[in-house]
Amino acid sequence: MLLGTWNLENLYRPGGPFGPKDKAAYEAKLAALAAVITELDPTLLGLQEVGEPEALGDLIDLLGSGWSIATSRHPDSRGIRVGFIGRTSFEVLSDTTALPARLRPVQADDEGVSVSATGRGFLAVEAATAIGPLRVAVAHLKSKLLSYPNGRFQPLDEGERARFGAYALYRRAAEATALRALADELLDGDGRTRDVAVLGDLNDEVQAATTQILLGPPGSEIGTPGYKMADKGDAARLWNVAPLIPAEQRFSRVNAGRRELIDHILASHRLIHRVTAAGTGLPGEEAPRLSSVGPDPAKRRDAAGSDHAPVWVRIG
Repeated sequence: MLLGTWNLENLYRPGGPFGPKDKAAYEAKLAALAAVITELDPTLLGLQEVGEPEALGDLIDLLGSGWSIATSRHPDSRGIRVGFIGRTSFEVLSDTTALPARLRPVQADDEGVSVSATGRGFLAVEAATAIGPLRVAVAHLKSKLLSYPNGRFQPLDEGERARFGAYALYRRAAEATALRALADELLDGDGRTRDVAVLGDLNDEVQAATTQILLGPPGSEIGTPGYKMADKGDAARLWNVAPLIPAEQRFSRVNAGRRELIDHILASHRLIHRVTAAGTGLPGEEAPRLSSVGPDPAKRRDAAGSDHAPVWVRIG
């Protein structure tokens, strides 16, 4: 079976402020997305940037029959949300924006506005699969691509750039903490006996502090001597599959010409030892074919496909 995650990049129907400007560009985008999903043939695929559930319905129509669909009821201010599609049945376990009870609201702008919930909902499902029940949460954490007051993508000065970078980091760290809390619920005390995955666009790389929050107890990382040795931390740990991805494929976006792996799959102890392969892009590709993005996402409004590559694992 194949488990994956993919940011679809502003999946909206045409005519609105964020989606393609016309029908032709929209149809080209859908066709490009459908071609990738068809080749991936995922058992379960977590999605980000579903702008309109109706647009996701249009995409599923191109894929054909037999797909299960779920989307979060908690979009952000632009209307984008996470979701799942799959070739297997699944039930929704959680759709939440809650921060952990002891985590205080965080500052979000120069005016002192604070946020006490995640910007986009986290969606968790339990799927019936060939290996048994699989619990998976999908998330889309606060972006590293900064925006400023009045719709600006460039700061007035370097002080503003630094402050808004800090605000974004505060929010991403709080959201990562909330996602870890959801992972704890899914693990339910013992990842040694449960197949659990957390996946999505985490908007930072493997060694970033926000990404590391999700791992749980330290130690036993892939590639270390402790990886094959059981210990008490295995009950709560999640393992990032990134080290299992071939080095030449270890990126999911190109930002200002730099390759970044910001889309991740993390697996419980039982599940990580069932992974037989991992990659980005399409299986069999040497490396994903991606255009570089810049600070203004509006410049890709009519681009076909997505500015992210899917990240996937095969599980046996």
